Amino acid sequence: MTRLIDAHQHFWSLATEGHEWPTAAEAAIHRDFGPDDLVVATSGLSLDGTVLVQSQPTDRDTDWMLELAARTPLVRAVVGWVDLLHPHAPERIGALARQPKLRGLRPMLQSIADTEWLLQDALTPALEAMQAADLRLDALVEPRHLPMLARFAARWPGLPIVIDHAAKPDAATMTLDPWRVDIAALGQLGLYCKLSGLRTEQAPGQPAEALTPYVEHLVKVFGARLMWGSDWPVVRLSGDDWRRWHHDAGQLAGRAGADLDQLFGGAAVAFYGLDDPRSA
Repeated sequence: MTRLIDAHQHFWSLATEGHEWPTAAEAAIHRDFGPDDLVVATSGLSLDGTVLVQSQPTDRDTDWMLELAARTPLVRAVVGWVDLLHPHAPERIGALARQPKLRGLRPMLQSIADTEWLLQDALTPALEAMQAADLRLDALVEPRHLPMLARFAARWPGLPIVIDHAAKPDAATMTLDPWRVDIAALGQLGLYCKLSGLRTEQAPGQPAEALTPYVEHLVKVFGARLMWGSDWPVVRLSGDDWRRWHHDAGQLAGRAGADLDQLFGGAAVAFYGLDDPRSA
């Protein structure tokens, strides 16, 4: 394996203004997590870089992540948050895009009751600003969003999109359809997808091995456009840690015929432009 990129991980500080989650109910992750914690979690592995993804729907969290990333070489890219409906969203997006490590934005679609929210015309100025700034969209979606996301992708062919956590299929009940058909349609449109977040979609006690049909389908559908992410430290809620999910994902994807160099590095590098000198 030529390089190892974690395409989806989080840092947070509970004291940051506007922090909403995790709460005390998520005891395994209810504390501050930062770069030193990630170094410990990945000890013994040659981690070449990470994509730091927002966890709070606040401007302050995005600013905090960018400040942290600027002094953390391990963080190669940041996916932030912007209120895309705000009248000044295009200006905010333009200002953030001048930060060298910002690579994308992520509206927290899973928390929005309106499944069609992303299709509203009021978002056009912000989406145009994203395209002009060469930013990507991380789609934090659930299976209910996939038909909508196909329409959105067709409407915005110049906006690169990656599906976070494989759209969170109902792995707890081993439900495959209609997720299987709907996500295949997005693969045909050229979207990328993250092999991440699936362990926390399983029921307590379910082994990683039970994810086999999901991983096989994702490898078949996305091929070289499938990227691995730890979803650390959220993965700790499943009882797993960074190293265990890295190992299990490699075993599952390898048996499904995945190109592991692409899965663990190449796809993230291509999608987020990590070979761009700005990310060094």
